Amino acid sequence: MKRNSKLKAGTLVPLIAASMFLAGCAARQDSSLYQWDAYQPQVYEYFKGQKGPEEQIDALEKSLQQIRAKGKMPPPGFQAQLGMLYASVGKNGQAMQEFEAEKELFPESSAYMDFLMKKKSKPL
Repeated sequence: MKRNSKLKAGTLVPLIAASMFLAGCAARQDSSLYQWDAYQPQVYEYFKGQKGPEEQIDALEKSLQQIRAKGKMPPPGFQAQLGMLYASVGKNGQAMQEFEAEKELFPESSAYMDFLMKKKSKPL
């Protein structure tokens, strides 16, 4: 019987340590890198064509303000989408600013943003 009690005592310490580790992980708050807010529903609305570009711009701008107020980052593509919406209503200056912001936040998007900026800078 003594041997059995030693085995239980030896497994108790790692079990307590694992429990404490898991409890610490569960206590973490929202640790997502990006704040998605209204981005996904707005992109969905864009593809469905149920809202005009001005309404979508307003919604995304409000969402961007809320994201920044929380100290978070917009997700990849957020500012590119906003730039494309601005370009669709003829606000090319604001579109270029959004494309530049997307490049700055996500350097891997540079080639695509450069393509969009070239396309928008050519007269139609």
